[in-house]
Amino acid sequence: MNRGTDVGAQPGQGAGEGAVPQPVAAGRIPLAVVIVDRGGLVSHWSTGARRLFGAARQDALGRPAVDLLPVSGALPENLDAEPLLDAFGPYEAYDGLGPDLEASLGGAASYPAAGRARVSGPGRERLDILWWAYPLVGPGPARLLVLAADASRLQAERGYEDEAVERIAPGFARYTEFPVSDELARRLPEILPNMGPDLSSRIVAQVLELGYPILEFSQYDRVPVTPDWGVPRRAGRPIVPARPQESARPVVPAGAEHDLEYAAVRERLEFLNEVSTGIGSSLDLGETIREVTSAAVPRFADFAGTHLRAAVLAGEGFPDGAPDATTVWHRVWVEHNDEPGRWDDTVPVGEAIAFPEHTPFFKCMSTGEPVLIPRISEEMGNRISGEFEKRDLRPLINGRSMLVVPLKARNVVLGFMVLMRRADREAFDDMDRTTGAELAARAGLVLDNARMYTYQENVAETLQDSMLPQVAPRMAGCDIATRYLPGARLGRVGGDWFDAIKLPGSRTALVVGDVMGHGLNSAAMMGQLRTAVQTMATMETPPTQLLRNLDDLARRLGENYLATCLYAVYDPILGELQISNAGHIPPVLVHAEDGRSELLDLPTGAPIGVGGVPFETAVVRVSPGDRLVLCTDGLVEVRGADIGDGLAALCESAAHPAASMDDACDTIIRALNTHGGRKDDVALLMARLNGIPADDVAEWQLARDPREVARARRLVRDALLGWGLADAVETAELLVSEVVTNAVRHADGAGVGLRLVRTDALLCEVTDDEPALPALLSAGVYDESGRGLRVVSRLAREWGASASGHRKIVWFEQVLTSRQRHP
Repeated sequence: MNRGTDVGAQPGQGAGEGAVPQPVAAGRIPLAVVIVDRGGLVSHWSTGARRLFGAARQDALGRPAVDLLPVSGALPENLDAEPLLDAFGPYEAYDGLGPDLEASLGGAASYPAAGRARVSGPGRERLDILWWAYPLVGPGPARLLVLAADASRLQAERGYEDEAVERIAPGFARYTEFPVSDELARRLPEILPNMGPDLSSRIVAQVLELGYPILEFSQYDRVPVTPDWGVPRRAGRPIVPARPQESARPVVPAGAEHDLEYAAVRERLEFLNEVSTGIGSSLDLGETIREVTSAAVPRFADFAGTHLRAAVLAGEGFPDGAPDATTVWHRVWVEHNDEPGRWDDTVPVGEAIAFPEHTPFFKCMSTGEPVLIPRISEEMGNRISGEFEKRDLRPLINGRSMLVVPLKARNVVLGFMVLMRRADREAFDDMDRTTGAELAARAGLVLDNARMYTYQENVAETLQDSMLPQVAPRMAGCDIATRYLPGARLGRVGGDWFDAIKLPGSRTALVVGDVMGHGLNSAAMMGQLRTAVQTMATMETPPTQLLRNLDDLARRLGENYLATCLYAVYDPILGELQISNAGHIPPVLVHAEDGRSELLDLPTGAPIGVGGVPFETAVVRVSPGDRLVLCTDGLVEVRGADIGDGLAALCESAAHPAASMDDACDTIIRALNTHGGRKDDVALLMARLNGIPADDVAEWQLARDPREVARARRLVRDALLGWGLADAVETAELLVSEVVTNAVRHADGAGVGLRLVRTDALLCEVTDDEPALPALLSAGVYDESGRGLRVVSRLAREWGASASGHRKIVWFEQVLTSRQRHP
């Protein structure tokens, strides 16, 4: 918990009658705290360990403990010792008193051990080390706790005589042997490393069970090792009083007060530096909140609760205005070292609450300044608790010291943190207020960075979601299913998209594309390209020309705009696909006849935005029931793996039988999304190419003669009656009459084409050789023209017109009732 905790080893009255009291001094002795995992590697290395043994934390973590701690192991004769000694161990000379620490490090001992080792090495001062080793049991990797102190510091800083120092031996004792045993048990967590309350409680319980660490000056003089973090009290009883009748005021050596204050400031600066390096490791808002809250416990406080404004937590913009009594705050994380569950019911995480006026919480958030209450009296606790309905805070706050600090960024309060210390711990003071304010200031900046990142992510996701189409599951002659997965890395919003576009002639355009990069720019470019594809597709732009136009657009938007795109047009009547590719991975075709799947061999082409590279169109024949699978490379490409393996896995999973199109998509996602290496976003589109049977299509050629309009009505009537669509005849005759009349009147040259297609709706297409598109006109009461397309617009479900080359198509769809639809 307390990294680099110091030992306040204060001699007191021993267990025997003739105990000789030692002088009590208020100095501090660094205590090294090391945890070794089951593999014998260092998993925790405190600041005190760095000071005592010389190895920096980053150099010690993950190294074998026998290379760093004082053991008697000798180097092999054939091994060059110099590099190892330069890397902090092992030691060249060893003079051990008592057990050897190596036995505990090797896991051979199932009991606690303590000893004294004098070690030295080339270029290093001789160390006189006192150590205690506790084997740990239970879940988790921690298997050994090692505490160590420099015996020479007892003489230099605590005033012990040489003879007394020579007699000191580390040992263990039941903590209940000492007059202040309860206080020792409560303060024991402060000498342990920073860890969660569950692990801390488990280690504390085992240390108390195995024996409290002590210094033995003689058979009768035994002193407990105690933590002394922060500014030592100038007045107050020592942890173990020298004699019952003596004053409890510790003696501070002359001239030591300045050194103590300097040491306290240095300790706090080290704490803030460690906090700064420990928070902000992620831009994830939730992770940042947990880091900020956990940084304060237990080293600075016993309880920490973080509250944020709703706008911050929701990833919205910067909060507007100063908070007031109506501002809703969310309790986003709580950290404490009390018994598990003690705070859960009264201050649950996730609760949304507006804090009443006349409370220290409201004062902090409204003024933006820290609020310090050195000790919450019973009267004050009753007053604070009385401001809240249906909860009694008194058992949790009475007698504690409280510090409420604001979390601010750009002078706006984003939230606040409630810090408390138990009654048995030194109360917060003015220096703590300064430390807490600095802690909150650094935490506020980190939280604001995470908030801004979350806000930008939300904006990008909203933009991307708005640009991804809502594809209809059924279109003329095909069924469609899609999936989109956001990326798993920072900046996960990308430029992947898919689309299915209705085209004249019962055709469907199937599109998948991938803008290179991530973030808002990629999502915005994706929207621009998708809109351009939709516009050009509905204008019946041929696939190669569409990609060329898209390439020109990307280069006009900027030099850094690159994308891949696969554009396919499916004609369910002809049973063929026209496909053009701009640097995209090839699609997979699954054959209905034998279940075989294949990667289509297509001309690849250059990505959109490169320029100067021609595109080609491939024609692929398909059969009813075949499935076409299009996806982006995020599904098949994994860092460090061959993309060919991903494409092979795509083919295999696409051929897997499935009960529905959605199930087939899910099968592919599960098969290719099992590894943790996928970081990119994924777009997947699957189309089952059902085709349209010839019996559901009727086509005629009409002459450019007004009398052909009546013939067109008769042909449509006969066809619909033959299909069993008698209820649709009247409306269809009227609509066909209007559209054919316009074609006969305005067309030049060749005749007029009429086609009916029966699917879930009735599709009618009229073709002529006049490329000018018709337009809705405003017809007056006495006008004889201009009403035809208005009738079509009113009675048809959809209608449209498109021109290609020297011809145009005017089409409309008519709704069929459920009993009229194709069986």
